[in-house]
Amino acid sequence: MMTEGNKTINEDELSQLLFVQYISALINSGMQNLGKVINPLTGKIEKDLEAAQGIIELLVMLKKRTKGNLSDIEENFISDGIANLQLNYADEVNRAEKEEQPKSQ
Repeated sequence: MMTEGNKTINEDELSQLLFVQYISALINSGMQNLGKVINPLTGKIEKDLEAAQGIIELLVMLKKRTKGNLSDIEENFISDGIANLQLNYADEVNRAEKEEQPKSQ
């Protein structure tokens, strides 16, 4: 058990909290790679769609490998994060393809 303020957190609650923090960090990294969030180290918007795709694949793998071992909260959090990243990834890929097309006159 761990005490946080006046509340005692049991091992399962701590484990769930750490899992959600880890998934949140991956999602945030994915959003940075999609150019949706400023990189706090550089203070700039940076895009790396290949890295973003890698993070999405990592999250999908984690979801598959932890199937049946996640709480409803953890399951929903990872599923929502994956869906959000996938939608934003598709948006950025479409935007990049449009920018690459030669403009017809």
